[in-house]
Amino acid sequence: MSESPIFIGGLDRSGKTLLRLALSAHPNIALTRRTHMWTDFYNRYGDLTDLANFERCLQAMLDKKAISVLLPDEDRIRREFLQGERSYPRLFELFHQHFAEKHGRRRWGEQEALIERYADPIFQAYPAARIIHMIRDPRTQYGETLQSTNVRVRLGKVGSKCGLWQYSAELAHRNRSHHSGRYMVLTFEYLMTDPERALRDVCKFIEEDYFPAMITFDGTIRFSAGKDADPLPSQGWPDSRIKQGFSSPGILTIREIRFIETVVRREMAENGYDETHVRFSVFDQFLYYFELPFNLVRFGGITKFRV
Repeated sequence: MSESPIFIGGLDRSGKTLLRLALSAHPNIALTRRTHMWTDFYNRYGDLTDLANFERCLQAMLDKKAISVLLPDEDRIRREFLQGERSYPRLFELFHQHFAEKHGRRRWGEQEALIERYADPIFQAYPAARIIHMIRDPRTQYGETLQSTNVRVRLGKVGSKCGLWQYSAELAHRNRSHHSGRYMVLTFEYLMTDPERALRDVCKFIEEDYFPAMITFDGTIRFSAGKDADPLPSQGWPDSRIKQGFSSPGILTIREIRFIETVVRREMAENGYDETHVRFSVFDQFLYYFELPFNLVRFGGITKFRV
């Protein structure tokens, strides 16, 4: 079994896609995206040494659009799987490994939101794997989410988003401690403000040489089908994506900023994010405490996606 795959995790709007595009410009690396193999298939079809279970799982994977775009060879996957270890990680690896071979790359990997939930089984299956966990200021991350999804009803929304951000940040802290040397936490802000230095750090972490093509995206592997096409910048590194969404008028309310800075203060400090110490008018204070129960319920009730 391959022992050096690369996984990119973290929440949406945290820079995962940009990092994948940069790493996919590396001549040795082929990264896929959002196949949901671990979330949708891991341990879901029983023991794969049972051929009936294996066939059910394989057909379900082949039917999934995000996996079918990899153009897998069903017969080859079946043949090679039955010749080796019959486990879920082994089956997942075959899809990724064959995709990397098609692109002339020797190393495979995956971009998947919240893949950090599976750090323990991933490292058990691939002892030399590397996981890069992208994290972003929760205020800007929430602000860009609002802009991208055009949310109309926001009552309680910041609570659920904060709960998910806290969960991911807790996993970043836990996994970095438990898997020292194999788990990297990279902030969106560092990647955006000093991309070459950040990518050099990433290359050192994954034990690969740095290539300037990673900044220009020259030769990167893209997924361009449909409305979910990769947003590859046309002129180098997209500096314009450095956004301070929480301070821009009309994006986040000062009540949402206060809520975020209150409930995830510790996790923000751990990742180097300062508070703004917003000030309330009497009316804003009234609205804050009116919205607070809705936000706290959504914050406390966020599903933790336990593996």
